[in-house]
Amino acid sequence: MKKAIILFSGGLDSTTCLAIAKSQGFSPIALSFSYGQKHSAELHAAKIIAKKMAIPHTILDLPVGQLGGSALTDDKMTVADYNGSDEIPTTYVPARNTIFLSFALGLAEVSNATDIFIGVSAVDYSGYPDCRPAFIQAFEQVANLATKIGVEKNCFKIHAPLSHLSKQQTIELGIRLGVDYSLTVSCYRANAAGEACGKCDSCVLRKKGFSDAALDDPTHYT
Repeated sequence: MKKAIILFSGGLDSTTCLAIAKSQGFSPIALSFSYGQKHSAELHAAKIIAKKMAIPHTILDLPVGQLGGSALTDDKMTVADYNGSDEIPTTYVPARNTIFLSFALGLAEVSNATDIFIGVSAVDYSGYPDCRPAFIQAFEQVANLATKIGVEKNCFKIHAPLSHLSKQQTIELGIRLGVDYSLTVSCYRANAAGEACGKCDSCVLRKKGFSDAALDDPTHYT
């Protein structure tokens, strides 16, 4: 089985990506980050899910939060309720996916893996620039230009299987693959017990996905 690195937050999208990778015959290695986010509920969820799925799981400490500039990491900023605006929200973390993918690329090299999965979507999303297909394509080029394996074999592939799926379609796919969404945490303001606020961007999009799919929402709300 080919190895694949899965960027894994413990949320709905990344857990679906983990299931997709397994269904495609990959041997997944889950990679999570403690990057200064205000709550650790998602990392706790990631540990539980990885253990349940018997997936090797690595958590790296990164000082991304020290840069500030995001409501997810900066104590001086608050996570706002969803307002439907087209502007990039304050929950955008500067260069986060670029940084995460770079570490995933390093782990891929030392693990002899040439495939990386990331659960970004450009359909039901908050407008983050590093979730767009053009960014994923550009990073794949970087991966094959800037690494020993890439130069020798030109074989790195960045998979973004949810890129063109709505949240409804993502959930429906995950259900078919046996994902237990009650274990996942997506909320930007989750409490220590992993309970969701129900009002932030991530919660609203998640709730809409279950509603559109005509499925009971298993999320634990405050």
